Amino acid sequence: MSEHTDIVQVEHRDQVAIVTMNYPERRNAFSLKMRLALLEVFHQLLHEDTQSRAIVLTGAGEHFCAGGDLSEMTQVSPSLLDMRERISIGVRLFRMLFTGDKPIVAAVEGSCMGAGVSLAAACDLAIGSTAAKLSCAFVKVGLLPDTGVLWTLPQKVGAGKARELMLSGASFDGAEAGRIGLFNQVVAPGQALEAAIAQAARLAQLPPVTLALLKASLVQGGNSIEAAWRREVDLNPLTRQTQDHQEAVTAFLEKRKPTFSGN
Repeated sequence: MSEHTDIVQVEHRDQVAIVTMNYPERRNAFSLKMRLALLEVFHQLLHEDTQSRAIVLTGAGEHFCAGGDLSEMTQVSPSLLDMRERISIGVRLFRMLFTGDKPIVAAVEGSCMGAGVSLAAACDLAIGSTAAKLSCAFVKVGLLPDTGVLWTLPQKVGAGKARELMLSGASFDGAEAGRIGLFNQVVAPGQALEAAIAQAARLAQLPPVTLALLKASLVQGGNSIEAAWRREVDLNPLTRQTQDHQEAVTAFLEKRKPTFSGN
């Protein structure tokens, strides 16, 4: 079953939803229209869709996302208030990806520049091609890094490396992205999407409630040791009460694979 819009496509493969940025003529640039479409699609998948338990984000054609649409930047500059609203759309999308209940896996091929890096870093996991070309290129066009990457990149690659990448805007390939931890898995060119779908399918087999609480804990419990302790004490009693926890224990004792219901 597929649902189509002109700039974002959503396909369901069993319990995995595949979100494809569909603007290949501009290497899936992060235009205003793309931001709004992704915001709408992810809201539906995270808050309304009951079929999917994991999500893959990818780009149509040979590229993931080439960053901001420079053709929009040549137009008459909007007012400061309008610009704040445009930037806030990217922030809302980042928050949705980073804090949403369902695990999200990025599948990166080809160009992954600027906001493309932001999107990949906002996903829980990223799988990329050795031939992918990445850059935190914001500084080269006189802009600050956006769409949450000021937070996510240091979390993924460490503060020192993130500072180097954002200050220099230097390009690096998929193999380097794997070495520094931006990519969780590096694959041959053309293999990122299928590898990401396979990873998402594995995540979709895990207890949905526990995954949602785990994602929230990684966001809210990682700022201090006290916050981490508090999340553990507050939330583990809840997971112990779920039917999925009981199913996991029973399946282990019965030496069979558990089937999780999300309850």
